[in-house]
Amino acid sequence: MSHDHHHHDHDNELDPMAARVRALETILTRKGLIDPAAIDVIVDTYETKIGPRNGARVVARAWSDPGFADWLKRDATAAIASLGYTGRQGEHMQAVFNTDETHNLVVCTLCSCYPWSVLGLPPVWYKAPPYRSRAVIDPRGVLEEFGVTLPKDKKIRVWDSTAELRYLVVPQRPGGTDGWSAEKLADLVTRDSMIGTGLAREAA
Repeated sequence: MSHDHHHHDHDNELDPMAARVRALETILTRKGLIDPAAIDVIVDTYETKIGPRNGARVVARAWSDPGFADWLKRDATAAIASLGYTGRQGEHMQAVFNTDETHNLVVCTLCSCYPWSVLGLPPVWYKAPPYRSRAVIDPRGVLEEFGVTLPKDKKIRVWDSTAELRYLVVPQRPGGTDGWSAEKLADLVTRDSMIGTGLAREAA
């Protein structure tokens, strides 16, 4: 399973709305009205920088504030909303914390439910059938393809998102970060680490 951004591999798996968007993009490109490369840059920015920065601030706050971390565990929807990040009405959040014993991985097996309010646009691979099916069947193998090799005795727990409930993985805080500000800590948090397909960056 590939997890790169070459979405043309899964054109035949697009939902109706995505198919209409793709058709419109094709028409506009042929007419010379848009530049596909520029669109890709914009999408990548929202996928990997602007959107996930919200979630990174939530994680960094949990790392640096035990009281907030406890609130996040008990009522992630309210804790996240207190920072100004809210999803659609009726959409609830649950935070799942990685530990020395357990690594969490998020998937949506039915469609592509995703916590937009904290992670921005979902990456193409998250919506692709190979990830949605294999994350449940072979999570350890999927993680290895993302470059994450976990100890054999570490449990992997897979969480299946729905339209009503979305998940945010809180990765383990890297060592050597004592005394860091929340903003500096946020720089270590990646989108993939909040889905569970990656780990937080190590402190430089």
